[in-house]
Amino acid sequence: MDEEKIFVTRSSMPDFAEYSELIKELFESHFLTNNGKFHSLLEEEIKKKIKSKNFTLFTNGHLALENAIKALNLTGEVITTPFTFVSTTHAITRNGLKPVFCDIREDNYTIDVDKIEGLITDKTSAIIPVHVYGNICDVERIDEIAKKHGLKVIYDAAHAFNETYKGKSVASFGDASMFSFHATKVFNTIEGGGLAYKDSNLTPILNSLKNFGITGEESIDLIGGNAKMNEFQAAMGLCNLKHLDSEISKRKHVYQKYISLLKDIKGIKLNEVDSDTVSNFSYFPILIKDEYGLSRDELYDLLKCHNIFSRKYFYPLTNEIDCYRDIKGDTPVALDISRRVLTLPMYADLSDDNIERICTRIREKK
Repeated sequence: MDEEKIFVTRSSMPDFAEYSELIKELFESHFLTNNGKFHSLLEEEIKKKIKSKNFTLFTNGHLALENAIKALNLTGEVITTPFTFVSTTHAITRNGLKPVFCDIREDNYTIDVDKIEGLITDKTSAIIPVHVYGNICDVERIDEIAKKHGLKVIYDAAHAFNETYKGKSVASFGDASMFSFHATKVFNTIEGGGLAYKDSNLTPILNSLKNFGITGEESIDLIGGNAKMNEFQAAMGLCNLKHLDSEISKRKHVYQKYISLLKDIKGIKLNEVDSDTVSNFSYFPILIKDEYGLSRDELYDLLKCHNIFSRKYFYPLTNEIDCYRDIKGDTPVALDISRRVLTLPMYADLSDDNIERICTRIREKK
């Protein structure tokens, strides 16, 4: 067995001295949360980075999405994809709404726009598509459908922070876009998330919803929760944001190295970045076809035996898990891909030697 463990991801962190110097101020002020200096500064810096007029931070991406749904007053049914992390669907159902599952495209795993309109009913209020592995949805067609039927669009952009599509920031599409800043993401605030949105009137509503519904010193006008990002998280974000371009550049090298070593293996389909998309290289998924000779699960087990930890992502499909089995939907493409896809280790500091070690195991199947 190979000795060194290679995990599927590794959190990027700034130099310890850089972070500790920044948070020294917190030990002096004792101002740790409630929209402090670092929180406000990070919101402004992210606005500039992703070219968004409106942006609100949250303690995680899930609560950003939950509160976006609440703030937009969605009702009834929401069309979404089952090929996503379960958080997307939970955010819908925890708002008392019904998810309606739409199948995905075979080429880039995003929602199949040709199947959306067939799912729209008089109860449909919104579409929540998901940018998958940094692959961008067909935003033009989704916009057309939404306008035609009077629907809101919230993008689950957890994988797509800082990406552009046809020269436009991914944050500019739809009514809102949710980003995750979890420790495993390209840009992290340890835990964290945020929401970019078009309507400035949502800002006070979102700020109230994430702070127990408080609207003034003695007024609570909404039923809210606690989704505020603290100052330690915001400080980590400020540090990591400075190094984001370098982080993505390193990830691009890892991506290109994988491509060069895996492109000729029969039965392995690679994820190609769309020419219109400037990618953040957040994941490296491979699709295992029958010609490869091993199943996805067999390859997963083989790599694990050699201390290489990949991930079946996304698996199981959302409409295959117990709490959503009664809302199955007709999604054969998503089901098939969920049983064949494997995301390989992907992070900025993954060495060439370890990439070669991973690819050798995949190529030799032993």
